[in-house]
Amino acid sequence: MTAARTDVPASTTADQRLYLEGGLRPLPCTTCGVRVLVKKLSPEQTSIQWTTSTEACPEISARIAEGEHPALVDTCPRLRATIEHAISEGILDVPETGN
Repeated sequence: MTAARTDVPASTTADQRLYLEGGLRPLPCTTCGVRVLVKKLSPEQTSIQWTTSTEACPEISARIAEGEHPALVDTCPRLRATIEHAISEGILDVPETGN
């Protein structure tokens, strides 16, 4: 276990935690049930954090088994559809962009 840095101000650590974890909502894929944490940062940008290995997703696992490099598998189209559905149902908020 790595010791916590003592020279980093608490406010910086809190800001970092808020940036990385704030606003994330748990969301299960409606197809396979894999749970991820999701937040919309803008209409164009979505942050997804996997709570398990991405290979727990059957779609991603199949693509990797077919030889696609894991780092190049962007996301699962079924998970994308789940996120879009959550947005349309008001489960996920999408911040408006300023002009």
